[in-house]
Amino acid sequence: MKKTMFGLMASCAVLIGATALADTKWFPYPVQVWKPAFNMDSPRTDLDYVALSKAATAHELCVSFPHMKDAYWLGVNYGVTEEAKRLGVKMQVVEAGGYTELNNQISQIEDCVAAGADAVIIGAISFDGMNNLVKEISKKGIPVIDVINGMSAPELTAKSLVSFGEMGAKTGAYLAELHPAGTATVEVAWFPGPAGAGWVEAGNSGFADAIKGSAINLVATKYGDTGKEAQAKLVEDTLAAFPDLDYIVGTAVTAEAAIPILRSQGLADDIKIAAYYFTPGVYQGIKRRQILAAPTDSTVIQGRIAVDIAVRALEGRSFEKHVGPELYVVSQDNIKSFDPTSTLAPAGFKPIFRVD
Repeated sequence: MKKTMFGLMASCAVLIGATALADTKWFPYPVQVWKPAFNMDSPRTDLDYVALSKAATAHELCVSFPHMKDAYWLGVNYGVTEEAKRLGVKMQVVEAGGYTELNNQISQIEDCVAAGADAVIIGAISFDGMNNLVKEISKKGIPVIDVINGMSAPELTAKSLVSFGEMGAKTGAYLAELHPAGTATVEVAWFPGPAGAGWVEAGNSGFADAIKGSAINLVATKYGDTGKEAQAKLVEDTLAAFPDLDYIVGTAVTAEAAIPILRSQGLADDIKIAAYYFTPGVYQGIKRRQILAAPTDSTVIQGRIAVDIAVRALEGRSFEKHVGPELYVVSQDNIKSFDPTSTLAPAGFKPIFRVD
């Protein structure tokens, strides 16, 4: 499809330092735009996303994440805070503590709005559970941007996210290609993440559809929080219940947790691992040939775009209502050509909760 350019490049009349100049190099970035917006089944158009050079004023943004337990959300944290610095806006970042903490996430966002947030960016714990909150915030004229996980509230200003259904489908299709119909059956245990989260339900559906008609026998689907301890327990229990397992497939945390467990049980050569999203642990696992593959959703870029859209909405500038980076599978075959800066926080990066 025809590519277009969105937004304006930084003006040469503005004097900027070398570091700031380097920061602009994340764009233009290849994305896809859904129209009509907020429907993952809508037709998509390819676009080169170009962000603003600077915000007109130092807006106060509130960003809410489900947790900061794993490197996936660390990447999103890096993306939103770096973009806030680049654009010259203020930011408060809060994290609820886990996917069981919906009420805490709602309370934190309410406190953020009461403290004077001009716009809110939400990585939601629940697909439907934030709807009343989003409605109330939007009534105040405050833009609400849905990032990463997905929400069903019709009052949302915009979405910066990809289809987790497609993420799951890409991993499923990768395995189905390895084990097409007519070949020897393989047993797969699937760990989609915490039940009820929008991204999990979408990923689960996409994976299940993609393996239909293949030689894959899905022997177990195990839901659970994406903390490493929770996923490790699920993996251990599943290995005990299914001694003939061929694959462990699921969240990035599942894949990371499975590596030492399989090694300790002497199963590393017998059971293969794949994930349906990307983290530094998955990156290292693929490089070390401990993990087969995982699709990347350019996590850092999703965070950056969410911040850029929030600023555009506050300043009455044009913006795309539903946008996400193009997806592709990173495997042992193409890992050397993969650019991790689109997806992973730099080594040693610590969570940032305030930008002034």
